[in-house]
Amino acid sequence: MAAKKKATTKKKTSTKSSSTKAKAKSPSKSKSTKPAFGGYAINFAGRQETVEQVFGNKPIAPSEMTKKIWAFVKSKSLSNR
Repeated sequence: MAAKKKATTKKKTSTKSSSTKAKAKSPSKSKSTKPAFGGYAINFAGRQETVEQVFGNKPIAPSEMTKKIWAFVKSKSLSNR
C-alpha cells in the first residue's frame, strides 16, 4: 500500500501596514525635563566608596545587592525623598 501524503495548508498571515507603527507617539518634551520613573532620583556622583565597601567581598544574590544598595542610599541621603 502506498502511503498518502497529507495536504498541508498555508495559514494566512495578516499584514499590518507600516503606517500604524509610524503613528506611535507625537513629539513631546525633551527627556531631560522628564522626572525619573517612580519619582526617585538617586545621585551617586562624587562618591568615593568602592563596590567592595558597599557589598562586601563575598558573592551575594541579586536580591541582597538591591537591599544593600537601598540601605546605602538611605544612610547617605542620596535620594530626593
